[in-house]
Amino acid sequence: MNHSSQHAQDESTDDATTPVGELRNIVREFVDQRDWRQFHNAKNLSMALSIEAGELMEHFQWLTTQEVVDRSGYSAAEVAEELADVVSYALALANILDIDLSTALRDKMVKNRLKYPVA
Repeated sequence: MNHSSQHAQDESTDDATTPVGELRNIVREFVDQRDWRQFHNAKNLSMALSIEAGELMEHFQWLTTQEVVDRSGYSAAEVAEELADVVSYALALANILDIDLSTALRDKMVKNRLKYPVA
């Protein structure tokens, strides 16, 4: 079993138990070990985030709605990798801009609830 498969199966590393701060630290450590912080500014990271989002969309581009619903027209593993790239760049952007994502998300959901009421 390779390391990534082991991680995927380890319940202690799933979304329910991993704090956002831990994910931010993983990204920060990766960036720092490669001395990439010199390239990380809001412009570059937001562009990279957009590019990765485009790569994510490519997996669904020519599929029918049914193929997407059935999960038959794309590789779930490849989609997961692209989504991880998107999240990594979002976390890197939060790191350099010192944005608390948990607070930002909660605040945005308050606005969304007012803008899009249930009824």
